[in-house]
Amino acid sequence: MRWWSAANFVSNAGTWMQLTVQNLLVLHITGSAAATGLSMSVQAAPALFVSLLGGAAVDRWPRKLTVAVSQALLGAVAFTTALLVALDRIDMTALLVLAAVTGVIATVDGPACALLGNDLVPVADVPSAIGVGALVHSSGRLAGTALAGVTVGFLGTGAAYAANGLSFLFVAAVVPFLRPAPGAAPQEPGPRAVPARGGMTVREGLSFFARRPRLVALAGITGLSSVFGRNYGLTLAVLVTGPLAGGAGAFGTVSTVLAVGGILGAVLGARLRRPSVRTVGLLAAAGALLQVVAGLSPSLAVLLVLVLPMAVVESVSDTAGTAVLQTDPPPHLRGRVLGVWSSIGTVWSLGGPPLLGLLMEWAGARGALVAGGLLIAGSVGAGLLLRRRGGPVPLTLRTKDGDISGREALETAA
Repeated sequence: MRWWSAANFVSNAGTWMQLTVQNLLVLHITGSAAATGLSMSVQAAPALFVSLLGGAAVDRWPRKLTVAVSQALLGAVAFTTALLVALDRIDMTALLVLAAVTGVIATVDGPACALLGNDLVPVADVPSAIGVGALVHSSGRLAGTALAGVTVGFLGTGAAYAANGLSFLFVAAVVPFLRPAPGAAPQEPGPRAVPARGGMTVREGLSFFARRPRLVALAGITGLSSVFGRNYGLTLAVLVTGPLAGGAGAFGTVSTVLAVGGILGAVLGARLRRPSVRTVGLLAAAGALLQVVAGLSPSLAVLLVLVLPMAVVESVSDTAGTAVLQTDPPPHLRGRVLGVWSSIGTVWSLGGPPLLGLLMEWAGARGALVAGGLLIAGSVGAGLLLRRRGGPVPLTLRTKDGDISGREALETAA
């Protein structure tokens, strides 16, 4: 697990370095912010349509082999981009094609990597392993974003893509040497471990997800939070530069505090032993109420005080939700369930910002933060109330002449 975490840190740093450089490269080629958004959407779009097939592939193929091959393919794409940049043969069409290919490979690589990490630890420690993964992701994001500017400044854009390619190859090289700890679940589930009656169909994963109330509830909570509660890059940017009269530097400080809070939350999330949908809902509601107060902040100093616990609560909630998602389905269905989740998450990521933007146009930054927070907290509260009242409802029957009313007779009739 230590080797896997180190490899993931290197890979995450390389990925975020490439994403940062890719945006700068698109701006350099086109000079258009819209084109930058298009390249990001093209890379994310395959998750909407291909994730179900990718999840089925993860359930069908040996896990370690799947991760090694997908990481090697992602490395090949990064090296190809680096070569095109070095030869000055890169253009917008090539970038979009490479971004789409990366997105398709990621539909297999994402769930495979997530589940492989869980396979390395005892079953009781899986929530902690997921928390460690969240910590590695947040740390890699910070390191990669910081390294992007340094790499481009000293070595050029192509070097950033080449470094990301090397990071993928490092992961692929580590995978064959990974050994599960004593007490870990059996690895490489593959087709032999799958019940023969169910096959490996995508429909089976969709059916399981739709019929599992706790997963549907988790999707609802996460969807509301993603759209109305976690787009801080948009809402807080407008709040800081608008009503609070701060500049880009002030928003940079807010972003740094958010990142630190995310890391602290990941550390706390790694201590969860039995996360549940109820835990996710309560944390989401707490974060939403903090968001309401943040929307009413009279000054930047007050906002900074609130931003840290907001980020901590959000990170712990994410870790708890991921633990539920990855441990609730039976092992032979987990890849497909993660594929369903990836498709749903893509809908949120593509449709959330425009919806939030419309809300901000109508209510302003403060109004969007307050209304979004109240909507999330109110929805979670209503859901918990309905669940508490959702027990069996007693049915009273009126007896008429000739009706069977005796207990024994009723039991016989039943």
